[in-house]
Amino acid sequence: MIHSLGYLRFETAKLDEWRRFGTDVLGLEETTGPAQDHLYFRMDEQAARFEFIPGDTDRLLAAGWEVPNRRALEDTVARLEAAGHAVKPGSAEEAASRRVERLIHVDDPNGNHLEIYCGPALNHSPVVTPHAERFVTGNLGLGHIVLSAADIDASFTFYTDVLGFRHRDSLRFPAAAIGGEEGAMNWVRFLGCNPRHHSLGLCEAPFPAAIFHFMVELETLDDVGRALDRFHERDITIMQSLGRHTNDKMVSFYAATPGGFQVEYGTDAILVDDATWTAKEITEDAYWGHR
Repeated sequence: MIHSLGYLRFETAKLDEWRRFGTDVLGLEETTGPAQDHLYFRMDEQAARFEFIPGDTDRLLAAGWEVPNRRALEDTVARLEAAGHAVKPGSAEEAASRRVERLIHVDDPNGNHLEIYCGPALNHSPVVTPHAERFVTGNLGLGHIVLSAADIDASFTFYTDVLGFRHRDSLRFPAAAIGGEEGAMNWVRFLGCNPRHHSLGLCEAPFPAAIFHFMVELETLDDVGRALDRFHERDITIMQSLGRHTNDKMVSFYAATPGGFQVEYGTDAILVDDATWTAKEITEDAYWGHR
């Protein structure tokens, strides 16, 4: 079973922009890693939650999903192969570069690349964030991501039936908003793998292997408010104003990143008890705000 969203690896043609954005704006701590020309950020005891690799484009290379141990990784491989998905073992060099014990590679039905791993190495030195904010991570993982899913049913089955994610909520939106058929409605499915309401969102959209946004959660509303000031001071485009979501109850705002996708910066999200939770369709994205 997938335990949490562990790390994100990006290719970027804007390494210096991401360095400034990650530290000065998001408040992540820049750290070192195996590759001297890569950019690494940490937010807790994990060696690195974000890795940026110099390249010609800006795109998500891989989402790293953590499982509890080697047996769980072996069981995950068996389920993937039984369901007909091609699994590639990660090399020792790849594991060392991610600072994990073992990993595998697999693509979801829309071509989004996953690295599933166990045994992350920790960095026990104090986390010193540039603006003294504290992120909500630990067993909840780094936050969440929203990815494209051209075949929403195939992607939903892949993540729930094969990888064990739990369906938390759904939302319908006009397909015309992403160039689809006028009058048709598309789905967003919110999936969880721990008490965080969702670690993954699947957006029904005809975009191959695309990330719409990633979310980081902060401990206090003041952390979020001060970050909002930093975005304004640096003239970074706010894509959605401060608001409270109807599904995970998070108070957050959305802003543009150097990579062309968005970041959600929020606080005060609920935790889910799977023993009592029932999946629902939310009909509005926010109680207030998020304009």
